[in-house]
Amino acid sequence: MMPRAKFEAMVEEVLASLPRRFRRRLQNVAIMVEDWPPKNEPGRLVLGIYHGVPFPHRGPFYGNVSPDVIVIYQGAVEAIAKNEEEIREKVREVIFHEIGHYFGMSESDLARQERKNDGKERG
Repeated sequence: MMPRAKFEAMVEEVLASLPRRFRRRLQNVAIMVEDWPPKNEPGRLVLGIYHGVPFPHRGPFYGNVSPDVIVIYQGAVEAIAKNEEEIREKVREVIFHEIGHYFGMSESDLARQERKNDGKERG
């Protein structure tokens, strides 16, 4: 496995590359790296997860709460990537996906957006 510090630096680079309008809206959220997801979903490789209250669901009394958390699973990401470039791209995809959940997008919303983005990259 890649040294944790190097992987975390990749995560930081991806976060720094986010459009400013998104970075400004990320409030009270921590990004963490762990080795592997818990083994509670057999047959499914989980690359990342968002824990928290999605931004659109926060009411006027939302405050004084622990940060939301986005976890990136380094071992899982590296297991499906062939090289460092693919690891970086997968980290980017996972971060964008989990931030999508932070902004209130469902799995189907995200899948639709990812298909749309894939079409733009090919076209």
